[in-house]
Amino acid sequence: MNKLLALVFIMFLASCKHETTIHPERKNIVETVYASGKITAENEYSLFALSNGTVVKKLVKEGDTVKKGQVIYIINNDAPAAKLDAARSNFENAQSNISDQSRVLKDLKLSMQSAETRYENDSLQYIRLKKLLDQGIGTQNNLDNARATALISENQKKSAEEKYYSTLNDLHVNYQNAKSQLTGAKTDLDNYFIRAEENGLVFQTMKEQGEAVKLNEAVALLGETKSRLIRLAVDQQDISRLKIGQEVLLKTDVTGSTIYKASISKIYPTMNETDQTFRVDAVFLDNTDQHYIHSSVEANIIIQKKNNVLVVPRQALVSDDSVQVKESGKIKTVAVKTGIHTLNDVEIIEGLNESSSIVLTQK
Repeated sequence: MNKLLALVFIMFLASCKHETTIHPERKNIVETVYASGKITAENEYSLFALSNGTVVKKLVKEGDTVKKGQVIYIINNDAPAAKLDAARSNFENAQSNISDQSRVLKDLKLSMQSAETRYENDSLQYIRLKKLLDQGIGTQNNLDNARATALISENQKKSAEEKYYSTLNDLHVNYQNAKSQLTGAKTDLDNYFIRAEENGLVFQTMKEQGEAVKLNEAVALLGETKSRLIRLAVDQQDISRLKIGQEVLLKTDVTGSTIYKASISKIYPTMNETDQTFRVDAVFLDNTDQHYIHSSVEANIIIQKKNNVLVVPRQALVSDDSVQVKESGKIKTVAVKTGIHTLNDVEIIEGLNESSSIVLTQK
């Protein structure tokens, strides 16, 4: 009975653990970093509503080419248009009041000139009577009256001058205020005209005529007509291995198994704390195909390639730096120096050769 149990136990162990011997192989090996992301248009941007209201005109459709400053949408703007008319009228009136044809300034200037003439005449009269009195002609009372009249005329002259220059200053202030209000009213009205920020293509419109829009709501998506940008997310553990110019192999959800070639164009230094990834941009090396924007992509970024190198399966590693080999019927652990690691293989730089018998333990 004991012998039977021992035999069963041995058979159980044999069924749980099976040893296979393999030899290292020479092959081409490629080290890559996985990334996922989406395709965007070059210089892609969204247009946002700058005011609340209702779309009264939609002037483009998806696929249209537009120029910088071209109007895409017009929002109902009766109130700001009326405000602009009032501001323009106020500005034109303020501008007229400081012009050479200003009626207000003309009247004040005439009053100032009249006061000046009156003062000059009264001053001359006072001087004439004083000279006569010095010659014994006339009376002191007449001279005193002339002097008082000249003083009154001088004060009236100063008052007319002060009123003129004070009014002129006030009119200039009113002009600047009216000009500022006109500029503000133009800006307010312009916010009801949604315009393209750059030359490009309309990829998507989110609103139709008659629909309501809210302040800061996206209403259209635009970008360059030809260039496409691949926006990738790379795990923080891999970002230090990337550099500008590395080749990228990718496929999209739209085109299925078709493989496209691209190249890294920019690596962003700030990590997205939400998913612990870094943004990496790549550009297509072949633009003959139309790459649909916002389609999802999966990519492999090529870190390095080596041809005809010695490799073993990843499962052959007992730890990061050793494997088990069989020599003269005995199994021993041998230290190795590794190079490129892929999902399936590991490059062996030192420690093994093509005749080495590597033990793979399968459970």
